[in-house]
Amino acid sequence: MPASTAILTILAALLLGAMSPGPSFVIVARNAIGLSRGDGLATALGMGIGGVFFSGIALLGLYTLLASVEWLYVGLKVAGGLYLIYLASKIWRGAATPLAFNATHTGGGNPRKSFWIGLTTQLSNPKTAVYYGSIFAALLPQHPPTWCYFALPPAIFAIEAGWYTVVALCFSSKRPREIYLRWKAWIDRVAASAVTALGLRLILNAHKVGI
Repeated sequence: MPASTAILTILAALLLGAMSPGPSFVIVARNAIGLSRGDGLATALGMGIGGVFFSGIALLGLYTLLASVEWLYVGLKVAGGLYLIYLASKIWRGAATPLAFNATHTGGGNPRKSFWIGLTTQLSNPKTAVYYGSIFAALLPQHPPTWCYFALPPAIFAIEAGWYTVVALCFSSKRPREIYLRWKAWIDRVAASAVTALGLRLILNAHKVGI
């Protein structure tokens, strides 16, 4: 797989992961609903910076090891595929479960505090770290070109911060929020199906070095 194709696939997989309902999604939506649109946007910024941190760790640490241990590279592809399927099963099972928000207004927003809440929520979630590690191990070429190290972090920031900005804008507006909650089950199941397909692809192609 060409490096450019691998990068686009990584970004698509990370977007699917960001779109999956979880602690990050809930905290952004809750701040947008219960505090203010500005607080939701500040929380989204924190999520984006947290994503850049995880991408840097994955790029600088993981691939130093994988470059010299080919069997580990293949094994992580299989493990990453299995994790994606597991994640997809959780998304599917929770598709019909309403999102629980604490929408009580706390008396005024604090964007700086909301930024740190977003950042610490992202960094303290071990599932996010595992997800990043799985995706990078499974999709990034074993010997990525130098430009990947410069292109991926800002692209990942755009994915993470961009998606959660959309969440903040939607959940701070009544009509878009109602539409999402009405169709939540279908949206989650489509996302779960896409993640499952990616996981199966990683497992079936694990023996092909460089994918």
